[in-house]
Amino acid sequence: MSGYDVIVVGVGAMGSAACCHLARRGVRVLGLERAGIPNERGSSHGQSRMIRCAYYEHPDYVPLLCRSWELWEQLNAESGRNCLVPTGGLYAGPAGCELVEASIESAHAHGLDYECLDHAAIADRFPQFVLPDHFTAMYEPRAGFLVPEWCIESHVELARRHGADIREGVAVRGWSTEGDSVTVSTTAGDFSAAHLVLCAGAWMPELARVSVPLSVTRQPLTWVRPADPEPLQLGTLPCWAVDRAEGGLHYGFPMTPGLPGPQGFKLAVHAAGIPMDPEGDREAMPGEEADSLEFIARHLPAASGPVETVRICMYTNSTDEHFIIDRHPGHDHVTIVGGFSGHGFKMASVFGEVIADLAATGATDQPVGFLTLDRFDD
Repeated sequence: MSGYDVIVVGVGAMGSAACCHLARRGVRVLGLERAGIPNERGSSHGQSRMIRCAYYEHPDYVPLLCRSWELWEQLNAESGRNCLVPTGGLYAGPAGCELVEASIESAHAHGLDYECLDHAAIADRFPQFVLPDHFTAMYEPRAGFLVPEWCIESHVELARRHGADIREGVAVRGWSTEGDSVTVSTTAGDFSAAHLVLCAGAWMPELARVSVPLSVTRQPLTWVRPADPEPLQLGTLPCWAVDRAEGGLHYGFPMTPGLPGPQGFKLAVHAAGIPMDPEGDREAMPGEEADSLEFIARHLPAASGPVETVRICMYTNSTDEHFIIDRHPGHDHVTIVGGFSGHGFKMASVFGEVIADLAATGATDQPVGFLTLDRFDD
């Protein structure tokens, strides 16, 4: 049995960042990942994840996002890779819609730069889009996308450089606590530590042995091959999100050569998805790209072209779609981290810092009090 200060289970977005921040502080950390690093088994893949600082979902996220942006820039510098790609962000929808108005409110409340665009300004600045006359938009300079595979690889490389022991292909069978120690039983043997962090995504409730209100759904990602890619290239098109009448958003990314995975123009729908089994089939079903193709036909004709590929991303969300980061209700030496799908990857860098704070000192200065488990008690 080997001794560590902290064991992190799940070396995806949050786990890799946590291992990196812990190792930087000289903490003896063991990271355990059941699959490879990175992998497509969970939710941390798919070539790109948008990062926005003017957050319509909840204004308390904005300070976390600003810190996260700084940490992603730091990761770029330390890794020599473009993990963060700044592009600016365009958010459009019917006048008065939550996406636009709440984004403006968040930006105004936190002193972020932004521009308000009427329909004529949208058409002039971004002629790729054909939007209804009653649509308005907000443009945010401090937005872009993250390359999830590179982010995870870079965090792991830096963690190992600072002494972390990170192992792939090691499945956790269970864990137990005794006194001030936590023991984790795995396919590679037993390991002990002063603290355990569970970042196991869709598998976290079972592993944590606690009722955590998470839902797991499938979300299709679509890549198309436009006849003329020039208007959709990085430097011409920003990251974008457009309000979806049925609820949720259509969103997409500029075409960027050299990214891992499929080539082409990527877009997707952020909305309530079809429930899925975390161990189930990840193959796309016929017609799952139809919503995105209809959006192209109506509102983004520059992207018209054959479908390159459709892939399935697994969302693991809490019932209120906000994250969960808290001490285990029955074990002070265990931290639970989950429900980050849909909009969590962009904050992995700062939540790695938060997890390191909680595991090493038991407290953090970051504003995460609204993400504890007790909000589900009512």
